[in-house]
Amino acid sequence: MTEPAANGTQIWVDADACPVAMKEILFRAANRAQVLTTLVANQPLQVPASAYIQFRQVARGFDVADNEIHQRVQAGDLVITGDIPLAADVIDKGATALNSRGELYTRENIRARLNMRDFLENLRASGVDTGGAPALSQADRQRFANELDRWLAKRPKP
Repeated sequence: MTEPAANGTQIWVDADACPVAMKEILFRAANRAQVLTTLVANQPLQVPASAYIQFRQVARGFDVADNEIHQRVQAGDLVITGDIPLAADVIDKGATALNSRGELYTRENIRARLNMRDFLENLRASGVDTGGAPALSQADRQRFANELDRWLAKRPKP
């Protein structure tokens, strides 16, 4: 097996909230495409033994994992996150952001997503029950895998 290149594009995973099904898709893709994939979380996680998969534990605290990813991400990398402010930050750095439902955050849609997030936060703060996200579906898993494959196919090879 070839060792991952230190200077190639890589995948960063905001792992505290990443569903297990998506982690499994990422693990298979990391090995198949030989792309370094780093999971960042503030609690211990088990990851498969692989030269392409690593885990970085950070201290507990608000946005500590997000800040770690933001600090380390490089242009061209992929970040898996449901955190819209983190997605906006990594897009500004030239990286790609994808959520676990397979929705790609882009320069064109991220501001609208931030505005909607803020609006819903204000509603919740005023006592309005905005409900939660629906459970992940098979279609979500497929959309996620398809977007991941598109990114892998487009990325520059080290």
